[in-house]
Amino acid sequence: MYSFDKGIERRNTNCEKWDAPFVGENVLPMWVADMDFEIAPAITRRLVKAAGKGAFGYQFLSDQYYEAVQSFMSKKHDYPVERDWICYVENVVQGLFLALEAVSEKGDEVIIQTPVYGPFFRVAKESGRKIVESRLRNEDGYYTMDFEGLEACITDRTKALLLCNPHNPSGRVWTKEELTRLAGICAEHHICIISDDIHSDIIGRESRHTVIAPICREFGGSCIVCTSPSKPFNIASVHVANCLIEDEVIRKEFQRLQGIYHMKDCNAFAEEALIGAYEESDEWLKEVNEYIEGNIDVFVDYIQKNIPALKVRKPEGTYLVWVDFSQTNIPAEDIKEELKEKCRILVNEGTFFGEAGKGFARFNLACPRSYVEQAFERLGEYFARAEHF
Repeated sequence: MYSFDKGIERRNTNCEKWDAPFVGENVLPMWVADMDFEIAPAITRRLVKAAGKGAFGYQFLSDQYYEAVQSFMSKKHDYPVERDWICYVENVVQGLFLALEAVSEKGDEVIIQTPVYGPFFRVAKESGRKIVESRLRNEDGYYTMDFEGLEACITDRTKALLLCNPHNPSGRVWTKEELTRLAGICAEHHICIISDDIHSDIIGRESRHTVIAPICREFGGSCIVCTSPSKPFNIASVHVANCLIEDEVIRKEFQRLQGIYHMKDCNAFAEEALIGAYEESDEWLKEVNEYIEGNIDVFVDYIQKNIPALKVRKPEGTYLVWVDFSQTNIPAEDIKEELKEKCRILVNEGTFFGEAGKGFARFNLACPRSYVEQAFERLGEYFARAEHF
């Protein structure tokens, strides 16, 4: 049994979430997507052991690394992965960039379903691709894919679709039926699906994550799945992720680009962190999921009962909650600053996720329950003043 109520002190540790200059004093940071929990003990033990080696020269990944990825994906996600499919990258965003370069050319179109994780826009722009937005449907806080709209925006230059599975920021865990329809459309038009599955191990008790790659295979389509233990095990700064690429031609091009961009070297701590996470921390992951869902339950319940000006729906996955401020009189462009100055809470503003996020804010609840309680109490006090409705 692990205790997450205490959390871990991250101030004055060069922690971006707490120590960035713009955070300010006495502000509760609920923005960047990492956790305020101590990591699983097995990971710490392995990292300490690795640090004790006393030498950190160039090295490669062992058989155990690949076996750990294979075992975890099979056991956790019912997705048997061949060793050759596993391409190590430092982080998922790097993987998205390389994947987009591998399956398209400058000037080609890439579909992004918005609102969505901000770096999706960045990797498309930085690689010289043309962004085509397919807005998700927002049905009283429940987001669904607009398949008709998506098909209507496809042209001969559409080569890729960036998928966020589970979806960030709404927390939707796409169903097998939704992913099957998406995979069919993309296969028909020879569009490669690049799926960011980084939040796939933080899932609510009533939902189940589905990896889209096997579905794409059934349709004869192509897919690249990007995974990492960084979000569920809180090890983002260790820099370890994997792109799972079944198609040999795409995989070879991906690896060729890694060589060109000098992105093949592995981190000296990456293997130990991943093995500690995937092979030795099942119970920790189970318990952190339960704790986070408890946080989400109390936060969503409080807002729904006490702050009618805000609209929120319980996410099916991730530790993120997407809150609609559009029925308040706070200008969309001022939401982030208003919450920081008046509530002492720092959030991600909705437009970080594209224009479709205008009027929203994203709250990160991977923190001790006391932080969550402070957050909704501050919001409650703020909205108790009638001028905000």
